[in-house]
Amino acid sequence: MLDLALKNCRILDGTGAPWFGADVGISGGKIVRVTKRLDEEAFQSFDLEGQIVCPGFIDMHTHSDLRLFSTPEEDAKIMQGITTAVLGQDGLSVAPLSPGEIPMMKQRLAGLDGSWEEWSWSTMGEYLSAIDRAQPATNSAMLVPHGAVRASVVGWQNRPATDDEIREMVRITGRAMEEGAFGFSTGLIYPPCLYAEEKEFVALAGEAAAWGGFFVVHMRNEQDYIEDALNEVITICTKAGCPLHISHLKIAGKKNWGRAGRVLELLDNARSKGLEVTFDQYPYTAGSTMLDALIPPVFHADGQKKMLEYIGDPSVRHKIREMTDGTDGTPWENWVGSCGWEGILINSVGSEKNRWVEGKNIAEIAAASSKDPVDALCDLLVEESGTATMTQFYGCEEDVETIMSHESMLFCSDSIVGGKPHPRAYGSTARILGRYVRERGTLSLAQAVRRMTSGPAARLGLQDRGIVREGMKADLVAFDPAAVVDRGTYQDPVRYPEGFSMTVVSGHVAMMDGELTGARAGGALRRR
Repeated sequence: MLDLALKNCRILDGTGAPWFGADVGISGGKIVRVTKRLDEEAFQSFDLEGQIVCPGFIDMHTHSDLRLFSTPEEDAKIMQGITTAVLGQDGLSVAPLSPGEIPMMKQRLAGLDGSWEEWSWSTMGEYLSAIDRAQPATNSAMLVPHGAVRASVVGWQNRPATDDEIREMVRITGRAMEEGAFGFSTGLIYPPCLYAEEKEFVALAGEAAAWGGFFVVHMRNEQDYIEDALNEVITICTKAGCPLHISHLKIAGKKNWGRAGRVLELLDNARSKGLEVTFDQYPYTAGSTMLDALIPPVFHADGQKKMLEYIGDPSVRHKIREMTDGTDGTPWENWVGSCGWEGILINSVGSEKNRWVEGKNIAEIAAASSKDPVDALCDLLVEESGTATMTQFYGCEEDVETIMSHESMLFCSDSIVGGKPHPRAYGSTARILGRYVRERGTLSLAQAVRRMTSGPAARLGLQDRGIVREGMKADLVAFDPAAVVDRGTYQDPVRYPEGFSMTVVSGHVAMMDGELTGARAGGALRRR
């Protein structure tokens, strides 16, 4: 007897092929039958006539490294059909990490990945085992976070690593890859990653490649200097002999709109020369990250605690004003210059005192507080110990669609959950399927599904999921292509999408007809 039978499905198998009609039989967490007519009995059977059934969506960039412990039901993911998430992003995560650096990393990650006091791990293997014990609803694939590795060996100081320190970071990275990580990640706008030099990156990317992994990078600049930033990481990966994957490719700042085509040409040129290059994208013209990314990198030296001390100094605030308005000429990723103070929205804070700022932009907060924007920003960061998050309105639809149309694009949500988060946390897959497939025709339905399933699986090297085929893991999602739609807004983001009828993880129904079932059949994936 089968565990689960899905009848009268329209199968989009994840390869990019058109849908075909079939029944799906599931036993032991795997797909055991894909046939025109399934006659075997099953403990559970569902008629999905008119529904698309495809592999569960694989999110290439998300931030649930700690939230999967505090919220193991992973509702934001399950309700939009995400069954696997890639963690360890932007070089900032929880393992491998020396015990002495845990307090600093806890503070650094509070706004990004949530809080969880019971850190029972230090190594990558211990963290993956902790995920298994937590029994989350989704699967997790982990990257080796550069920031955690560097903090463990070099600390948070603004200086190059010595040769001995690089060798030790390579050793730690190799062990983490051996224990199951899928690649190596860095965030070149975030301390301590931003202090590293090319030699360090080449060594660490090379070590990841030696284990069959790849290099995942949040580039140093996504605004005025995006082409320079792209050339930097192409050079690193070419020297290291390591595949390159760019996080959340975008074009930020009104004066840069329309540059997507040129950026994609640079990627295509790198591929033509033999470098394996892919990228992920979320389907919005606004992004979200930690609020302290508005503070110029020079003031992040020596860690977050020191940064908070620096920005209390009036002379430092004067310098920040000059750097954010561009009058000092310093090249950096200046979100204020790209978006304006009115284009930066506060998502979440930790204190009740400042809860009123959630959902408001910094210009509004400054006016309400009778402060200038820099003072309003710095005061808020100090009061919140640097843990607040923001949304930045930076982009245009034309660039989003140009990037989305490229064959190397893979799906991500870059979800950060907490307060009033970016609506991508709850609606990214629905927005692709509703807005960009059904309404705008940017992608065909089969193309969109491939970018969310087999494409990410291939990038990760997952051989057992991402395609609807006998013998594959039974991670599946069912939806109505005529009805699927995202409902969240920037002012009211915590809203589940509509049109999804079922999410299955490892053969267990985690969501049915818009309701969580309580099933938690996920766990940690390990690179083979």
